[in-house]
Amino acid sequence: ITKMHFQWDWLCLGVLIMSSVTAGIENEENLDADVEVEDFDKQSQEADVEREKSSIEVVYQTPKPTGEVYFTETFDEGLSRWVLSVTLKEDMDDNVAKYDGKWEVEELKENAVPGDKGLVLKSVAKYHAISAMLTKAFVFDDKPLIVQYEVNFQKGIDCGGAYIKLISSSNDLNLEYFFDKTPYTIMFGPDKCGEDYKLHFIFRHKNPKTGEYDEKHAERPDVDLKKFYLDKKTHLYTLVLKPDDTFEILIDQTVVSKGSLLENMIPPVNPPKEIEDPTDKKPDDWDERPKIPDPNAVKPDDWDEDEPAKIEDPDAVKPEGWLDDEPQYVPDPNAKKPKDWDEEMDGEWEAPQIPNAKCESAPGCGEWVRPMKNNPKYKGKWRAPMIDNPNYQGIWSPRKIPNPDYFEDLHPFKMTTISAIGLELWSMTSDIYFDNFIICSEKEVADRWAADSWGLKKLVASANEPGMFSQLVTAAEEHPWLWVLYILTLALPVGLSVLFCWPGKKSDECIDFKKPDVSKQITKGELKEEAEEFEDDELEEEKENEDTGEDERREMEETKRELIKANTMKMGREAPISDEEETEIPDEEENEVLDASQGDRSNKSDSDEKKEDDDGMGDRPLKSVRKRRVRKD
Repeated sequence: ITKMHFQWDWLCLGVLIMSSVTAGIENEENLDADVEVEDFDKQSQEADVEREKSSIEVVYQTPKPTGEVYFTETFDEGLSRWVLSVTLKEDMDDNVAKYDGKWEVEELKENAVPGDKGLVLKSVAKYHAISAMLTKAFVFDDKPLIVQYEVNFQKGIDCGGAYIKLISSSNDLNLEYFFDKTPYTIMFGPDKCGEDYKLHFIFRHKNPKTGEYDEKHAERPDVDLKKFYLDKKTHLYTLVLKPDDTFEILIDQTVVSKGSLLENMIPPVNPPKEIEDPTDKKPDDWDERPKIPDPNAVKPDDWDEDEPAKIEDPDAVKPEGWLDDEPQYVPDPNAKKPKDWDEEMDGEWEAPQIPNAKCESAPGCGEWVRPMKNNPKYKGKWRAPMIDNPNYQGIWSPRKIPNPDYFEDLHPFKMTTISAIGLELWSMTSDIYFDNFIICSEKEVADRWAADSWGLKKLVASANEPGMFSQLVTAAEEHPWLWVLYILTLALPVGLSVLFCWPGKKSDECIDFKKPDVSKQITKGELKEEAEEFEDDELEEEKENEDTGEDERREMEETKRELIKANTMKMGREAPISDEEETEIPDEEENEVLDASQGDRSNKSDSDEKKEDDDGMGDRPLKSVRKRRVRKD
């Protein structure tokens, strides 16, 4: 039983290891641990359910906002509200500075929801600019600002952005002249170039003392954003700004970054109270050296700075067979001067050099030079040891003075009012998809809007997801080392099952504790024959032990006779046993029988023993006596 429990413990351990490896494989392509993503198994189950509905039929309806909003756009009715820019970028050639990138309104190329259209950037390596006025201007007062929209990099992204700008209100705002220098209040969204994956949140802060605007960038998220740019899925980007000067950035309704406008922006909103004095200069006698050479140290007399670091090895011997007269390289005898070789222009032609074939079988060719070895007398240039500088004054820094430009803005949330939204982009990848913009103040309104729009896209994409097996194969094609994990995952349970569940040979331990078998029925004559054989064996043993004394031999014979008689008496008293059964008498029983026979010997005569033997035996079947040699030694 103990062994069985041990096997089950190992089997359970194997199952746990297998489960751990499988979970590690499924999470291979997931985000960093800080990002909470949906469980893969749940997605697979949802996908299976949707496939059973025969490639699901989603009935799309244009989402409607459920509360107060400042701007919404689904693009289902085209670009009637949007204005294309006709201006040029500044400080650039006119042919390059044009905002002539094309925009289209169309459905997704993959996992499209019938009837759901979005804005698509179509041109490569061109500037794009398009904008629209808000339904109602947003004033930063006592309500949160929530900005949310969808992006799908349908072809991945090499270098380009998909961010939006919330354009600042002004009396002379003309969207036809929207370009990179148009004042904005907030810039938010994904951007990527090379291997730099960014998620911008930038706001322009007005200096209350000078009236100038400075860009404040949020600290980079501590998560890996690569997946969102390369998986060709529609992702939901959300920015939440609160009146308590905090912010949250979400992707697919999961927080990837959050912080304070006062503490987590670069550079900080409020400048330092003190700054270094620009007029302060380090004194000429200021000593910044923590260590100096010991002025009292003297070079030892035996210190020879002229000894070289390497010297020729005097013990070296030229290898036998060295070819002093053979060069290492010789002209190629098979080379021919090109026909177009002009000696006046190209000079005298020389055949290219090739390794000397004779040197291949020899230790070396050319003039033999003794190898160099380290010079034991070399010490190098002597330098005084370093000691602590008694005049050390530390690292000098300018004194601090009050910052003349210091100010304190305790509520940077109160930004410039916004009245329009725009996309001003340049990209080396086309078919960037935008959809379902919303600007509001209530998170519930934004979540409901997302459920009616992005939620449908997510549902369709989940239904079209490949099964688990296909995803594992795809992952292994990108990362071949995953095949090793797959093989281990499959081989481990099989190996454990064979090791602990397959029937094997019975151990000696099991045989020893097995119930003795019942012996066959034998007659008295067979018992005597067996005794005679036993006696013959003892005689052979006696011959081998010729040096054993007469007393020892007599004692051995007497012990043998007592053993046979005692067993005969015991078998005579037991019930008959079937012919097919056989009992094996353990060694312990024989010892007990021997002791019993010795105890009865003093009380019974030989005649009485013989009588009991005759009465007990009769024609009844007898138990066979297990042979056992009794050795004195």
